[in-house]
Amino acid sequence: MSSDEKITIRTARESDAPALLAIYAPYVENTAITFEYDVPSIEEFTSRIHHTLEKYPYLVAEKNSQILGYAYASPFHERAAYDWAAETSIYVDQNCKHMGIGRLLHDALEQTLKAQGILNMNACIAYTPSADAHLDNNSVEFHSHMGYRLVGEFYQCGYKFDTWYNMVWMEKQIGEHHKKQPAPIAFKEFHK
Repeated sequence: MSSDEKITIRTARESDAPALLAIYAPYVENTAITFEYDVPSIEEFTSRIHHTLEKYPYLVAEKNSQILGYAYASPFHERAAYDWAAETSIYVDQNCKHMGIGRLLHDALEQTLKAQGILNMNACIAYTPSADAHLDNNSVEFHSHMGYRLVGEFYQCGYKFDTWYNMVWMEKQIGEHHKKQPAPIAFKEFHK
């Protein structure tokens, strides 16, 4: 890819599932970044995209029609009082790291969530006291750089590759919290 080609961000389509799963699979198979053990099927992954787009953004970064990464939001918690908070996830093709794709995806996700009326972005991140072959703490550093603050740590709560990992929650407030807060707009309504 030449450097003069522009990276664009667009809404994911269900037909993107094979390309997105190709990005995600190495994270499942080789890292503790996700605590998922098995790579989901194309059908399962397609269903996840469909379900997410009902309420939240699911975005892809693309350059010259090649998908380089993706980001999406999901419920922070299912109960209605949590509707103004969303959990965020970002995955970048492991051959395309340190190109600014994560930042582009994060910024677009933040802008979209803010426009929907979401006030808090939350990230659940695998964490290790000492880096190993499956996990470093780059995700925590990335989120700190994006303006998140650490709000909690759970110790030895995730077990993968015969290793116990911690998990941290980080949060970024992106909107004003009011007494009479309007309900967020579902992405499918917002994106018409």
